[in-house]
Formats: sequence, C-alpha cells, structure tokens
Amino acid sequence: MAPIQSLRSPALNAKLPHGRDQKRRSSGIQAQGHDRRARGGGEACVKNLACKLDPPPSTGDLAQDCVDRINQFLTQCACLPALKRRKDGEACANEMAKYDADHNMAHAGIRAKICEPGGSQNSCPGYSSNKQVIGLCMQQMWDEGPPPTADCTGDCYEMYGHFINMTDDSVTQVACGFYTTSSGKVWAVQNFTR
Repeated sequence: MAPIQSLRSPALNAKLPHGRDQKRRSSGIQAQGHDRRARGGGEACVKNLACKLDPPPSTGDLAQDCVDRINQFLTQCACLPALKRRKDGEACANEMAKYDADHNMAHAGIRAKICEPGGSQNSCPGYSSNKQVIGLCMQQMWDEGPPPTADCTGDCYEMYGHFINMTDDSVTQVACGFYTTSSGKVWAVQNFTR
C-alpha cells in the first residue's frame, strides 16, 4: 500500500517543489484543539481530535460513502459542519484517480492539469479495496492532525496536510473519485473546494 498524499491546487496557490503550496495553511482548528471558526457543530458534540471511528454503514454509493466518512470526522470529532457532496466535480475526481493509477503516482492528474479540481486534494493511492480507502485511508488522514501551529506551511504542511485539507475553513464541498486497476488496486482522490 502506498502512502496517502495531499496537495493544494496549483490554481489557488504558489507552489513549492513537488506542488506544495507556500501560502498560509489554516486547518480551522488550532493545535490546542480550539475552534478557529464560528461554524462549529451543536452543543451535543464533544471535540475529540484523536477519535478513532468505524466507518458509517455503506449507502451503496461509493462517492456518498466517501463524503459521509469525511463528514463523520468533521461532525463527530471536530464538531464542525458537514461538507456538501460536489457531484459536478466527481467526473474530474474519477479522471484524476485513473490518471494517478495509470502513472503510478499520487497527484499526477492535478500536476498534469487534466481537469481543475478547484482546491486542495487528498489521495489514497494503491489500496486493496474501496472499503479500505473509506475505512483505513480516511482514518490515517484524520490521524495526521491537528498541526502544532495554526500557521502550517512547508514541512509542517507535508506532515499534516490531509487533516488540514479536511478541516480547511474555506472548504464547503468535496468531490470523491475512485479507480480500480486491473490488478485490483484502488486509487482514490478527494477534491476539496470552496
């Protein structure tokens, strides 16, 4: 299994080598675990950024399962509002997952600009099943955070980027894409947009 990877769209930010952004990164959550934004969840939620959650039951719609899993972490662990499913971005996300698999490289599609995701991207390259992407990869991305400082760039973003992308205060939508290779490996991307 390849390591998960995150990337910020080159259309939104200046890039460091390998496509990493130089702009200030804000996860919406400070290192101490305090909300930085007013769009948090209800009173019933108790913030636990170290949460370990079993995925919600499958809906039978893989893209919806992906969105539901991301929203599970946001609403149950960070007490943040759910993201909307961006159905009009799913064709691009699917193309990117296939392109990444064809080139055996996470973020190959975004770097080649095969379509515009409109924001940041997380990638789950070469997992053994869709279920493993939803259950394991997404938990691994969540487990990266929160970053030690509110201003997280460069090496900090390399280490905490998935969590930052998932909790970015400017993000309101996500489009999930999947591709399964002939050998059965699953490549997936999650494109986060405003």
